[in-house]
Amino acid sequence: MKNVLVYSLALVIATAPILIIPACSKSSDSSSDLVGNWAISDFFDGFARSEAVKFIINDTVFVGTGLTASKRLEDFWKYSLEKRYWTKIADFKGGQRSQGIAFAVNNKGYVGTGIDANLNLTRDMWQYSPDSNGWAKRNDFGGTARRDAVAFIANGNAYVATGYDDNYLKDVWQYNAAADSWTQKAGISGSKRAEAATFTVNNKVYLVSGNNNNSALNDLQVYDPAGDTWTTLRKLTNTSDESYDDKYTSIIRYNAATFVIDNKAYLTTGENGSMNSHTWEYDYTTDTWTEKTAFSGTARTGAIGFTLKNRGFVMSGRSGTAPFDNMYELQPMLDDNDDDNQ
Repeated sequence: MKNVLVYSLALVIATAPILIIPACSKSSDSSSDLVGNWAISDFFDGFARSEAVKFIINDTVFVGTGLTASKRLEDFWKYSLEKRYWTKIADFKGGQRSQGIAFAVNNKGYVGTGIDANLNLTRDMWQYSPDSNGWAKRNDFGGTARRDAVAFIANGNAYVATGYDDNYLKDVWQYNAAADSWTQKAGISGSKRAEAATFTVNNKVYLVSGNNNNSALNDLQVYDPAGDTWTTLRKLTNTSDESYDDKYTSIIRYNAATFVIDNKAYLTTGENGSMNSHTWEYDYTTDTWTEKTAFSGTARTGAIGFTLKNRGFVMSGRSGTAPFDNMYELQPMLDDNDDDNQ
C-alpha cells in the first residue's frame, strides 16, 4: 500500500508541469487578445444590398441605391439613433444605381456617378433636400463618368476622387455647392486606383489602399485642403526595420468600410483576394495602426461605414453574390462578447 501511495504522488509531481505549461502559453497573436466588441444593431428595412452610398445630415444617416443579388436599386432610407428604426424617403431620381458616391454639404445630400441599370458609367449629380424630401438635378460631376470613386468633405468643401472609367484614376475634383461648380485639384500621389477608403481626422483627409489591376495597394495618403497637397505616410505592411509594423499583415484591402470614433479611424471588411474581416484602428498622432477584434458578422465586401454621435457602424455588403441587410456597431474599448453578435 505504501508503494502505491509513493508511486501516485510521484506521478502527480511528474505531470504537474504538463498541466501548468498550456495555461501559460496563450499566444499574443491570438484573436482573444484583441480588444473591441462588435454588437448587432438595428437591421436595415430595405432590400439587402452591397455597393450602396450614404451621407449624414444632423446625426441622421441616409442610405440608398446599391446592388442586390440580381438588380440595382434606387430606393433611399434614413436612420437616427434617437428613433432606432429606418424610414423610407423619396427614391433617388437618378434611377437605379450602384458603386456611386455621396456626400453632404450645407444640410443637403448629394449622390452621383456609378453604374446605372443598363451597366453604363455615369457622371450625373443629384441633390437631396430633407426639408422637401425631394431630389433636384445639379451640374454633372467635373471628371469622367466612373464607378468606385471616393467622396469626402474637407474644410466645408466636397471632393470626389479616384475611381474607374475603363482606366484606373487618380484625379481629384472639388465641388462648390453655392456655385454648383467643379474645380480640378491636385491628384493623389502614387498609383491610380478604385475602391479605396477614406476617413477625416483633425481636418485632414486620409486615403487608404484601394485596388489597381486587382491588387490591393500598400499606401496611406493624407490630404491637406489648405495647401491642396497629398503626402504619403508609412506603408501598410511590414516594410521597415522598426517594430511598429511587425504585425501589419492584413491592413491592405479594397472595397472596405471606415468610420471615426474619438479621433481614431477604423478600417474593416473589404477584400484582398478573399474577404477580409480584420479590423484596424489608426492613430494619426503616431501614424500607426493597432489591430482590434475582427468584424463579427459574416465576412463581406462592399459594405458602408459611418459615425453617428461618435459611435461607429458597419452595414450591408455582400459575400459572393449574397447581399446583407444587417448592421453592427463597434465598441472599441470593450472586450468581445459573443452574445452581442447574434
